[in-house]
Amino acid sequence: MARKFYPTDLTNMEWEILSPLIPPAKEGGHPRTTDMREICNAIYYHLKTGCQWNMLPGDFPPSSTVYNYYRKWQRKGVWEKLNHTLRGQVRSKLGKSTQPTAIAADSQSVKTDQKKGNVYGFDGCKKVKGRKRQTLVDSLGLLLKVVVSEANAPERVLAAYALMELLEERPELLEKVQVMWVDSGYDGDKFALSVWLMIQAHVEVIRRTEQEFQVLPKRWVVERTFGWLNQYHRLSKDYERLPEMSEAAIYAVMTRIMLRRLVV
Repeated sequence: MARKFYPTDLTNMEWEILSPLIPPAKEGGHPRTTDMREICNAIYYHLKTGCQWNMLPGDFPPSSTVYNYYRKWQRKGVWEKLNHTLRGQVRSKLGKSTQPTAIAADSQSVKTDQKKGNVYGFDGCKKVKGRKRQTLVDSLGLLLKVVVSEANAPERVLAAYALMELLEERPELLEKVQVMWVDSGYDGDKFALSVWLMIQAHVEVIRRTEQEFQVLPKRWVVERTFGWLNQYHRLSKDYERLPEMSEAAIYAVMTRIMLRRLVV
C-alpha cells in the first residue's frame, strides 16, 4: 500500500539529482536495507513542520533511524557538502560561475525554547534572548557559510570568523570575490582591513538613511535568505541543544530550497 503523499516529499526529478550525492553504505557490512529517499523525505518533513522527531508520521521509517542518519551526516559535514554542491548547480543553471564575485553578510538573532548552556545570550540591540545565526551568502542569496553562536556575540567578530572558516575549508569559493555587502553593524576600519587581508575584497556598508522602512539595494539579498529560512518551522526558533545541529538544519533547509529550483 502506497503511503500518504506529503508536500515536502522529493519528486522523482529531485531525487535523481540528490541520490548520487547521498553517502554510500559502508563496504563489507550488512547490506543497506533502509530506503534513503524516505529518510530524506522524513528529514525534510521534520524541518518544514517543526515536529519533534518522535512525532514523525508512522509511514516514515522509524524516527530513531531517521535521526541517526541526520546526526551522522551532520558529524561528517554531509549537509554542508550537499549545500555547496547544489549551490554550484543552481548557479551553473543560471549561467553564472560557481565562484561568486560578490557576497553578503548579516546575522539573525532567534529565540531558543529554553536556556541552551554556554551557547546562549541576550542581543541587546534586537531584544532577543537566544542565539545568533551569522550567515555569508552569494549574490543570489545562496548560503556559503553559517555560524551559530550566543546572541550577544559581536557581529563583526562572527563575520570574520565565518569568512576565515570558509577560506580554510573552500578557498576556491572566495578567489573571485571583489566586494562584501554589509549593513552598518559591520562598519569599521578594523573589520574592513581583516576582510581585505583574508580575501582582498572591499567591504561596502549599505546604510539606512530614512526612518521609515525601505528595501535597500544589495542589502535585501541576505534578508531574503532569512525569509526563506523562516518558512521552515524548525528554524522559527533555535530548538537544538547543540549549535552545530542548528547549523546543520540551516544547510539542510537550503538543500531543499535549491532542489526545487533545479527542477523548475
